[in-house]
Amino acid sequence: MPIVVDVDVMLARRKMSVGELADRVGITPANLAVLKNGRAKAVRFTTLAALCEVLECQPGDLLRWEPDPPTDRPDRPDRPQPASADTAPA
Repeated sequence: MPIVVDVDVMLARRKMSVGELADRVGITPANLAVLKNGRAKAVRFTTLAALCEVLECQPGDLLRWEPDPPTDRPDRPDRPQPASADTAPA
């Protein structure tokens, strides 16, 4: 997934445990682990705001975008793909 969660980085900078952060934010350690390990499909803005408040950081300190590596299949089928030498008209 192209969204990377850096909660563990901020935990290390603040010298805080996952359990302490979960308690202070008001979520379970299991749900925090899902977020921290990149398995979350979504995060509520209220949770993100609470994380930022407790960790004294900005949302961009916790979340970043990294593009997926390119694949051989087209990402957007509506875009024309360049012809290969095998299929180019003669």
